[in-house]
Amino acid sequence: MSNNHKSAGFLLRLATALTVSGIGLIFLMVVAFALPVFTSNYGSDDIELFSWHWNPVRNQFGILPMIAGSVLLSVSAVALSWPLALGLCSWLLNSSAPYSSVSRRLLFRPVSGLVRFMTAVPTVVYGFVAIFLMVPLIRDVMGGGSGLNWLSAALVLSLLLLPTMVLVMEAGLRPRMEQLHLTTAALGFNRLQSLTYFVLPQGRRCLLTALVLGFGRGVGDTLIALMLSGNWPQLPSLPGDSLRTLTAHMALVTANEVGGMAYNSLFAAGAILLLINGSVSLALRRLERGADQ
Repeated sequence: MSNNHKSAGFLLRLATALTVSGIGLIFLMVVAFALPVFTSNYGSDDIELFSWHWNPVRNQFGILPMIAGSVLLSVSAVALSWPLALGLCSWLLNSSAPYSSVSRRLLFRPVSGLVRFMTAVPTVVYGFVAIFLMVPLIRDVMGGGSGLNWLSAALVLSLLLLPTMVLVMEAGLRPRMEQLHLTTAALGFNRLQSLTYFVLPQGRRCLLTALVLGFGRGVGDTLIALMLSGNWPQLPSLPGDSLRTLTAHMALVTANEVGGMAYNSLFAAGAILLLINGSVSLALRRLERGADQ
């Protein structure tokens, strides 16, 4: 028994060391390649990394439109999906009680199963279906254009984020609901009133965690932005405008460039993306520690 415990402990430490080493090497590689781009002109030509113009033909390699596109797309998708996730999570918590109406209890399992099934659908399927079903509708509503724009990408990305945010909220709120329900019922509150006046106010940190996690998931997504946002490197001002995110930009340039200024600028874009995702992870850790305390 003791030897088995020692072997399991050794394998666990080995797996942890390999994982940490792999992540550390990725960070080191990106920083090592990005540092010359940040600290110098990288040769005789000025890259002008932090400008609003991306035109490799004119030696313009600004990535500010892509940074703005990533933030705008993620924020808009989270703004659409977070209220829907809160409403759906509240309905699931309210409908799971044994004394709920028959129709609610009949719908609870299919809806709960659908939310979990949505997390297993590959991202490319969301984008592929949206191109054939939603993009033509967006094109008709806007009276022309390709239908590939900020609005299309934000709608589908919000659908992608929805199940993850619902599951995070439900995992955090359901224990509080079960813990408080008998007490609040004794005071005359029904399940919905208990949720509204007691559970949700106590679960603010859980709701904020779902929001931050959704933002980080949205910033890191590649395929939805690549397939639906139009990929024009500009600062969008209207939902019908095209935009390009950092992840889509890296995928496009990597597929067409090997070496050269445009290729080298990708390491700076990757470092900024890692910085954003690292900040989101630290924020999540801080929220989780606060919840434990």
